[in-house]
Amino acid sequence: MAWGAVEGAVDAPLENLTVAAISEHPFGAITFTGDRWALSDVRLVAPILPSKVVAIGKNYSDHVKEMGSLTGPADEQRTTPVMFLKPSTSVIGTNDVIRLPPTSSRVDYEAELAVVIGRPAKDVTREDALNHVFGYTCANDVTARDQQQADGQWSRAKGYDSFCPIGPWIETVLDPSDLAIKTRVNGELRQDGRTSAMIHDVATIVAFASSVMTLLPGDVLLTGTPAGVGPIVAGDRVDIEIEGIGVLTNLVKTK
Repeated sequence: MAWGAVEGAVDAPLENLTVAAISEHPFGAITFTGDRWALSDVRLVAPILPSKVVAIGKNYSDHVKEMGSLTGPADEQRTTPVMFLKPSTSVIGTNDVIRLPPTSSRVDYEAELAVVIGRPAKDVTREDALNHVFGYTCANDVTARDQQQADGQWSRAKGYDSFCPIGPWIETVLDPSDLAIKTRVNGELRQDGRTSAMIHDVATIVAFASSVMTLLPGDVLLTGTPAGVGPIVAGDRVDIEIEGIGVLTNLVKTK
């Protein structure tokens, strides 16, 4: 495996894109090896394997309402985001398979904008937070909904291997404040939101998370999901699309 930079416009046909190989890693000054391949000849894996995935729940009021957990205006005016962790072993890439655990009877998709940290961040201010961001990618916060409800906390429900697809790549030049975010299951549109509807924006999330734990280069922050979450079953194809980034595609199978 190797790092590479995708060359070409995000909305260009994939057959027109190329990948320029990067020596070592992309954090800090980037050095290219001179090797270059057609994207169609490259297998994309997860664009980063983070030391941790820090996720934010209840960050779109329409999703809070659909989950039946909106108790009043105070929920939309929380001064602190709801934060949880997903293990790095849950991370997979585009075209990898989401594996349904036999212990769950209801597994849902959740489209999310993912933030990739580029510089160590500890107790950063909201004003400085985006200076610690390397880029953005698509994510699917796959959740065993029945176990989430049964356990009263989210570690098991969101921690299974393959329950954090991210990709297809990291977009490093992007304004995350108002992007379309969509989910399609077998081609049918299920989620259709915008990041501008977040209760806590990206800068707030980075600053808050860094006040709790040190964020390291390559760490991933999930920023919450808009309304429209729903179940997936074996045989489904899930496409998460975020404006300015691309499409994250995964098939669903049983273990």
